[in-house]
Amino acid sequence: MSTKIHIVFYSMYGHIHQLAEAEAAGAREVDGCEVELYQAAELVPEAEAAELVPEAALAKSGALAARRKFAHIPTAAPERLAEADAIIFGTPTRFGNMCAQMRNLLDQTGGLWMKGALVGKIGSVFTSTATQHGGQETTITSFHSTLLHHGMIIVGVPYAEQRLLNMAEITGGSPYGASTLAGADGARQPSLNEMAIAGYQGKHVATLARKLFGT
Repeated sequence: MSTKIHIVFYSMYGHIHQLAEAEAAGAREVDGCEVELYQAAELVPEAEAAELVPEAALAKSGALAARRKFAHIPTAAPERLAEADAIIFGTPTRFGNMCAQMRNLLDQTGGLWMKGALVGKIGSVFTSTATQHGGQETTITSFHSTLLHHGMIIVGVPYAEQRLLNMAEITGGSPYGASTLAGADGARQPSLNEMAIAGYQGKHVATLARKLFGT
């Protein structure tokens, strides 16, 4: 029986999507694991112009072209989270916290919480920020609070991943989870070091999930 790994992410400019694909590639290295990607639903933007439909608003922000690259990835349904043995969540940072789109998804999991549907499953998180000290660690650790309320087993990135010790370049990645720095203008793309850490995280989560849930 396959061990199911879900990677659930929200990405506006593509940085989190790139890390999500690296996470998936790492998880797929573990035999017996079935890996699926889902994205959190976009929220209708409120205001600069109330008449803008979401697509027009995204185009105005410069995000539409990036998002078209992963438009084929299905939208996450809260109830389907319970199908996974492990869930790796990816969210950009918004002032040191998860983005509204991810919060909206998690706020719809009250029914799962009531049933204990996620108790004992593995949860892990990765993120991105515009700057070096833009809240990567607080975003991940505050995300953990929701996972703990669901009774999930939290997994990060151990220092067995030697790329966490890289001091030769600016790089994301911490024992809490993989991360990347997008730059204030979003122009910086995930580095090889950051992508490799994400791949390690995916493989690490899948390896543990396989040990816990494999038959």
